[in-house]
Amino acid sequence: MKRFPYTICSMKVLMTFLTFTSVNKSISIPDPRQRDQLLQQESSWQVGGGVELTAAEQRLDSLLHKLKEQEMTAPHFPTAMHFFKAKPYIQQSPVFKLLQKMPKGAVLHLHHSAQVGADWLVLNVTYRPHCYVCFTWGGSVQFLFSPQRPFPRWGCSAWSLMEQLRATISDVAAFDQSLMRNLTLFTEDPDMAYPTQDVVWNRFEQTFVAISGLITYAPVFKDYIYQGLQQLYDDNILYLELRAGLSKIYELDGTVRDKEWSLQTYRNITEQFRLEHPDFVGIRIIVTAHRALSLSQVEVALKETLELQKRYPDIIAGFDLVGREDSGKPIWYFQEALSLPTEVKTNLSYFFHAGETDSYGTDVDRNILDALLFNTTRIGHGFALAHHPLAKELSRKRGVPVEVCPISNQVLKLVSDLRNHPAAVLMAEGHPMVVSSDDPTLFGTSGLSYDFYEVFVVIGGLSATVGTLKELAMNSIRYSSLPADLQDKAMFIWQQKWDKFVLENSS
Repeated sequence: MKRFPYTICSMKVLMTFLTFTSVNKSISIPDPRQRDQLLQQESSWQVGGGVELTAAEQRLDSLLHKLKEQEMTAPHFPTAMHFFKAKPYIQQSPVFKLLQKMPKGAVLHLHHSAQVGADWLVLNVTYRPHCYVCFTWGGSVQFLFSPQRPFPRWGCSAWSLMEQLRATISDVAAFDQSLMRNLTLFTEDPDMAYPTQDVVWNRFEQTFVAISGLITYAPVFKDYIYQGLQQLYDDNILYLELRAGLSKIYELDGTVRDKEWSLQTYRNITEQFRLEHPDFVGIRIIVTAHRALSLSQVEVALKETLELQKRYPDIIAGFDLVGREDSGKPIWYFQEALSLPTEVKTNLSYFFHAGETDSYGTDVDRNILDALLFNTTRIGHGFALAHHPLAKELSRKRGVPVEVCPISNQVLKLVSDLRNHPAAVLMAEGHPMVVSSDDPTLFGTSGLSYDFYEVFVVIGGLSATVGTLKELAMNSIRYSSLPADLQDKAMFIWQQKWDKFVLENSS
């Protein structure tokens, strides 16, 4: 189902208004009925504006509207606040607590390496046998599982066995907290810690490397997948599309598992999870390659993805280029490699990161248009889309949604005050979109509730309604890569959960 807000009817209302005002310039007080009609028409254009609400949904909408009004007048309303400062206030919010209960559908933009909470990584994974740690001169941390002390690598000359290291520390809880800090971007003063995008991105990439040493160990990899599914399920999410580079997985004896092993593991763990949670629909993988790679390397990655898709069509959703857009190669640089599926007459869906930048007018900025030229299925972030009216119109007409990741965009310094996020304009225009979390480990979030709060309360303001929430949740299923029969199944499960949620919270 695709929505096109600029209908013939709405344009007639607008033309009537323009004709009326141009002919009647001498009238000092506009017709209140015409004003009401325009306000109503404008509301109908926004995301959720065309959703008809049941009586129970209308009652819930009234409740949420009142709660939002109360929060917006509170002394610590988290509007212009950085998320790291706003998080404690969000957690106390009655609106947030309702959103936690809300069935959100699917998460469509999430990276494998930043899926699970840092607390689980530290309190579970680093307490396992054979876990070594190294603190580098650059101020970062590295982990590795090994049967004996690892050789110097990655700037690490001294590796310590975690079990032995903890035995020498008097305040282990404080030490564990410091490790958690090394696996997230959290800081009490983010503006001081991250004065520029370069600084925060450098820390961002260091953190991914630190996490990698833990989650690419085969026994942890299996548990990590399950834990990630559990955390999503606990936040009322029923389906996941995961961006994953399918990194090589290592065993304690030095055996290295290939990408096919990883895919089989994803499938097996997901099936196990679904047996225990029958209302969870499943998982599909968007295979990724880093945009810092060469043209030939990306071509190899694409060939591997095409081969994997032949063998595992049920779990491979498509392909994406990841990494910081401002410092990586633009999509157009890889045009020859990206044309490979067409040349071999094979379908491969693209899900490009595009427009995660504020460098307007550059080659990087043109990723938005290039993503559409290569028929991207969705646009990851799309922060710059508002600066490209043609690309925005193409995206709307084709039904190509934007994966909006508000907390990620703020933490990585694209926008400081989320009220000014470009998604506010896209929401007002009814542009196709879904809400996503991007890298929850690094931001100290879990599931989608925090990002839904930012979209519903801060970006959407009082204009966002229960209809907005309903359409965003339904969009996450409509715009997924699931085949039609599984989309129908997911929508049926979601609708049952939604009706129950509304009934329990509207009286």
